[in-house]
Amino acid sequence: MTKILGIIGGGQLGMMITEAAKKMPEHISKIIVIDPTINCPAAQMGAEQIVADYKDKDAIIDLANKSDIITYEIESGDSQILKSVEKNAEINPSPETLRIIQDKFLQKSFLQDNGIPVSDFIQIENISDIHEGIKQFGYPVLLKARRDAYDGRGNFKINSENEIQKAFDYFKGQKLLLEKFIPFKMEVSVIASRNTKGQIKTYPLVENIHEDNILRETIAPARVSDEIIQKAESIANTTMTVLKGAGVFGIEMFLTPENEIIINEIAPRVHNSGHHTLQSSETSQFEQHLRAILGLELGGTKLLHPTIMYNILGSKSFEGKYIPVTITQSNTYLKMYGKVISKPLRKLGHFNLVGVNGESIDQLLQKLESVKEEIIINPI
Repeated sequence: MTKILGIIGGGQLGMMITEAAKKMPEHISKIIVIDPTINCPAAQMGAEQIVADYKDKDAIIDLANKSDIITYEIESGDSQILKSVEKNAEINPSPETLRIIQDKFLQKSFLQDNGIPVSDFIQIENISDIHEGIKQFGYPVLLKARRDAYDGRGNFKINSENEIQKAFDYFKGQKLLLEKFIPFKMEVSVIASRNTKGQIKTYPLVENIHEDNILRETIAPARVSDEIIQKAESIANTTMTVLKGAGVFGIEMFLTPENEIIINEIAPRVHNSGHHTLQSSETSQFEQHLRAILGLELGGTKLLHPTIMYNILGSKSFEGKYIPVTITQSNTYLKMYGKVISKPLRKLGHFNLVGVNGESIDQLLQKLESVKEEIIINPI
């Protein structure tokens, strides 16, 4: 029996979930998305669109009435509204899982309570709490918004006493937490999945390189020892076991100078660092997410080819319509997201550079430099 799939969010993640759903007609008959942008990327792929904000109560109720199962590509949705419509549609990951993860203080508290390694942190109610936290953690520290923050936009690094007031004012009354700064030597992540029956699978550990707090490239597999890989995968498995949510989760981690693994944060959805799976793996993260929320057997997660994913970002100095990007390099898979307007550092697309004939990551990194030269965001 086929199901109607509802997605909160129709950006590039919703677009790629829609593409995967279109390849599963025996399970999914229709896709409906909520997104505030008319003709959003998912709609361009054939999803029906409800034009509304992700938190719009009436739109979410409408989506629940029209769908058999609801998922999301953005974690800023209202978990209370979602919980109220569970009687009309199955929701995965569950509203309770979303409630825990979308508040970074609740997320870190949950992980800490379950013995999963995170950096030291405290809740912040006022500026005095920041001073007390700095006495405990020392400089630098990270002041973070508890909700609705991504790509580094909800973080403020405090390096000295004269930055405390500026940092506090930056958040304009948002709920906050203060976190001890981890001098990591590498950012890594595990894409993990859990289906509604409790089956868990993880993809191999990847290495992430950021620019301006935005993911720029992912290297699969990560250039680390087997011991570190096993440690990260064990933490990811434990995390999925205690969270109990169904779907794909992006688990971002720090590798410390002492080769310890600490969770930075979790995204309860398909994740930018999993885009490589479209070409590198037995099952893409987007198909895996659907298999998980539908209660199907999870697909294989073996890495078939070493791959580098590179994000195509809007130029810092330009906003407006742009000439379509093309790539001529072989074994390079370009995916543009259908966004008509380029904005500074906006994610416009990505490409996967896939290793063939035994090519190493080092060889792919050399090739990457020539491919990057083709990626120019020129105005029309």
